[in-house]
Amino acid sequence: MPPDHKTILPKRIILVRHGESQGNLDTAAYTTIPDHQIPLTPQGIIQARGAGDHLRRVISGDSCSPNWRLYFYVSPYVRTRSTLREIGRSFSKKRIIGVREECRIREQDFGNFQVQERMKVIKETRERFGRFCYRFPEGESAADVFDRVSSFLESLWRDIDMNRLHHDPSNDLNLIIVSHGLTSRVFLMKWFKWTVEQFERLNNFGNCECRVMQLGDGGEYSLAVHHTDEEMLEWGLSPGMIADQKWRAHANKGAWNDHCFWYLDSFFDNLADSDDDNVDKEGETNS
Repeated sequence: MPPDHKTILPKRIILVRHGESQGNLDTAAYTTIPDHQIPLTPQGIIQARGAGDHLRRVISGDSCSPNWRLYFYVSPYVRTRSTLREIGRSFSKKRIIGVREECRIREQDFGNFQVQERMKVIKETRERFGRFCYRFPEGESAADVFDRVSSFLESLWRDIDMNRLHHDPSNDLNLIIVSHGLTSRVFLMKWFKWTVEQFERLNNFGNCECRVMQLGDGGEYSLAVHHTDEEMLEWGLSPGMIADQKWRAHANKGAWNDHCFWYLDSFFDNLADSDDDNVDKEGETNS
């Protein structure tokens, strides 16, 4: 990399869940149709078009450069590709730099054809076992999804750093990732370094709901730049997680390690503040 190279970061990274699918409407669809071929319902198509209008308003707002551009990543499933096509109706070709189908952001694998009654029992077991670690028979756990999303994120950063997206620095770039509910939650978990316990708190995205990660004035991405405290509470973020998002909105890039006392406290809540405090405690114990 040349010494004068400077990475130009996207202004926003936006996660969008697909519109209502036939499987969301009637789980019996999974018994006859492979998961990756489940289509959108008519309502899902309407939701996707509405999401496109909403995204355009977000991206072209008053504080935005008039020369904003989009780059899409999309899961290979029929319902996500259809959602992307409907979202695309809100934009002209000149606004879209490119689109890439990305298998690593596909839905969690639940196995192949699903037996309805068996899946009901399996999902009840998952609730007792824990959503993150429970692996579906012949399928994946959320932990497995975490591994492939981590790999995708590494590729995403290389694309940004090496400007493989052909981003003109004078334009605001918006990356839009059209994916699935659990995959999007895992993406946020990985990005913001949330623990498994914090992940388990999160609620699923609604159909065509989005989460806007926007670049703060110090160079960190945050949900709190665009979203309200009330929204984040509804998504399942704890007050501590929300405080962290608000800090990120103004933090200098890379400063997280100097600010991670709350993260350390989640593991080491009984440590002394200093070595001197430890000595005092040892003296009290010995006496």
